[in-house]
Amino acid sequence: MVRRNAARLVVAFTGVIALLVGVQTAAFAAPTNDDYSAAIAVESLPFTTTIDTSDATSDPTDPTGCYNNGSVWFNFTPTRDMWIQADTIGSNYDTVLSAWTGDQGALTLVGCSDNYYGQDARLAFTVSAGTTYHFMAGYCCGNGSDGGGSLRFSVKEVLPPANDDFADAIPVGALPYADPQDYQGATRETGEPASCFTPTRTAWYSYTPTTTASITARTSPGYAGMAVYTGSSLTDLVMSECSTLYSYRPLTFQAEAGTTYLFQVAADGINVHTFRLEVAEQPTAEFYYWPSEPSSYDRISFSSSVNDPAGAGISSYAWDFGDGTTSADPNPVHRMPADGDHTVRLTVRTPDGRTASTAHVIQVRTHDVAIVRMTVPTTARVGQTIGVDVHVRNTRYDESVRVELERSTPTSGYQPVGELTQQVPATDSNKTTRFSFSYTVTSEDLAHGKLTFRALADPSPSRDALPADNELLSTPVIIK
Repeated sequence: MVRRNAARLVVAFTGVIALLVGVQTAAFAAPTNDDYSAAIAVESLPFTTTIDTSDATSDPTDPTGCYNNGSVWFNFTPTRDMWIQADTIGSNYDTVLSAWTGDQGALTLVGCSDNYYGQDARLAFTVSAGTTYHFMAGYCCGNGSDGGGSLRFSVKEVLPPANDDFADAIPVGALPYADPQDYQGATRETGEPASCFTPTRTAWYSYTPTTTASITARTSPGYAGMAVYTGSSLTDLVMSECSTLYSYRPLTFQAEAGTTYLFQVAADGINVHTFRLEVAEQPTAEFYYWPSEPSSYDRISFSSSVNDPAGAGISSYAWDFGDGTTSADPNPVHRMPADGDHTVRLTVRTPDGRTASTAHVIQVRTHDVAIVRMTVPTTARVGQTIGVDVHVRNTRYDESVRVELERSTPTSGYQPVGELTQQVPATDSNKTTRFSFSYTVTSEDLAHGKLTFRALADPSPSRDALPADNELLSTPVIIK
């Protein structure tokens, strides 16, 4: 009985082991297309499949020209030439996708992609009829930390846009207009003109305005090339405007009513580009000047600040200084000959005829006070209080003037004595306003032997136009 029970236990234990081994083997089974020789065949397009690559392996014969970690294989043999897109968009891990031609051990790389807007991969290229293309999908990036997961692999034919040919140009109606097109399958038509770029993938649009106006053509993203033509066939096109690939420059021009304009849009890469056509925005104009409170003696520096959002730029500047003079310089320098309120106007123009204008009233005021004389005694003694009179003349506007009086010292130049502020009326005569100061002579002055006073006049907050005569030195006072 004991032996029989022992035997039963051995059989049961063996069965459990076998079951566990079987479960473990099933849980860690590699994908059926883990090896190059077992690639899943793409029979027709479009094709999409989702497989678990968690246990995919890397074969020693897998090519190393692109990441081959945990790789699985697909192949596709087209029956005609076409443009295709293969991708792993929708997978839940960081994928790498490569395409190859040739035989195992001697494969030639067609393309490798490991980052298309995140963890997905995408390839787009032309395939030839009868050639077998091998696709290897793995995970990034060689450190073994990412592993596989749920792989979604797709292949589709990319057809040219509906307006791929000149004869199929899409007519643009009301503005603003926007049309997105996928340029992956776009082609260059036989006889298609080359302008400031050599087109490879192009699409066409036509526009016939009912009124004459400036229009702007642009693309988003902005690096597509554009050329504008007039004519009725590929053989008689005349180019009007052009912007090169990667110039990021819109095309702005004046479109004549009743004239049909043909837009050739050329794109590189595999992005969707949106063609936009709109009425051109107006330019903007502003200017600044210095000094901000000029006098009739100042040469005023004008600085223009202009912008053309339509990208055509500014072709001309027209300044009217309001005193009968003008300038075409973008940043002129000009002196107003007389005081007054002068309206200065700037008008700018774009090559296609759009304009913008701005004006500012510049108040020209010439403030000018002068210290014309100082009266001091010829001699003085220590302890004596002497009077110092400063005479200020003003010929322009009534001013509030501050006069500062300083005295000379033997070692430190001039030291303050005092200051006075009072109104100085404007007068056409030689009449002056007197500022009276007093000073008591010191022993230090005696050691020096003489005393000189310096007066400084300041009409703040007004800016004096001729500050050279705002300072005057007295005759020396002999100290005895």
